[in-house]
Amino acid sequence: MSINTSAEKSGPASAGPATGAWGLIAGNGRFPFLVLEAARNQGVEMAVVAIQEEASPELTEAAARVHWVSLGELGRAIDLLHAERVTRAVMAGQVKHAKLFSGIRPDWKMARLLMSLAVKNTNSLIGAVAKLLEEEGIELVDSTAFLRPLVAEAGVLTRRGPNPAERADLDYGRRVARHIAALDLGQTVVISACACAAIEAMEGTDAAIERAARLAAGHPLTVVKVSKPDQDMRFDVPVIGLPTVEVMRRCGVTALGIDAGCTLLFDRPELLAAADAAGICLEAVEPPAQASVQEARS
Repeated sequence: MSINTSAEKSGPASAGPATGAWGLIAGNGRFPFLVLEAARNQGVEMAVVAIQEEASPELTEAAARVHWVSLGELGRAIDLLHAERVTRAVMAGQVKHAKLFSGIRPDWKMARLLMSLAVKNTNSLIGAVAKLLEEEGIELVDSTAFLRPLVAEAGVLTRRGPNPAERADLDYGRRVARHIAALDLGQTVVISACACAAIEAMEGTDAAIERAARLAAGHPLTVVKVSKPDQDMRFDVPVIGLPTVEVMRRCGVTALGIDAGCTLLFDRPELLAAADAAGICLEAVEPPAQASVQEARS
């Protein structure tokens, strides 16, 4: 897919320090490829540090300079970024929660960081990594910095809006989902007739939808995916892609609610066309006003 970002060439490429290169810390999925393509369209070539347990081998073909590191090799990853003269970096792509805490052999820098964590969850770990990168002179930038055209704006994004039953489910689902997200348990709920059929846990969005469909026994479903109250867009971005739309079509989902300004729509034109073809309405709303993440970190 080609991403038209020509209108934003004065954006990310000119932000931050005046000298130094851009780097990409790559996990799994298509997110790293989208960042690389969009950055290249804006005249930025990124050096890639790819996590070998997660990232696609095809990254070697997508970028000129790719370095592979294991999950626990934090010190080596930082050394590679310094060697590439990186002063600004983007994290893109998932790293599975379980692997972060049970599937790594940490080097001394990672081991020291793990021992320093008061709360052992994904956000606390990656937040600590981000702080360490900043101490090393590497600014971790919002991972959507090159992908603004893919960020959902507020409003109904499909041909039709929600009907009264879907509106009730969306409103109820958003209230439930925001409570769940505030507890850092998940960000997606599946609703049927104003009853919560499933709450996303570690299995992910698609599996939660499939679980709800088994319980709903053919009744229409509504999916709501929200941002966290302290969503840190540097390393944690809500995403909707074509595979999720296909799961929704197959499972009888008729409405999808997301947060505007902080949800990425991969393959956006194709995704919206697929939603229209399946009769799914997609609505994005502005999340409740929150103190900025930067203020929370200061």
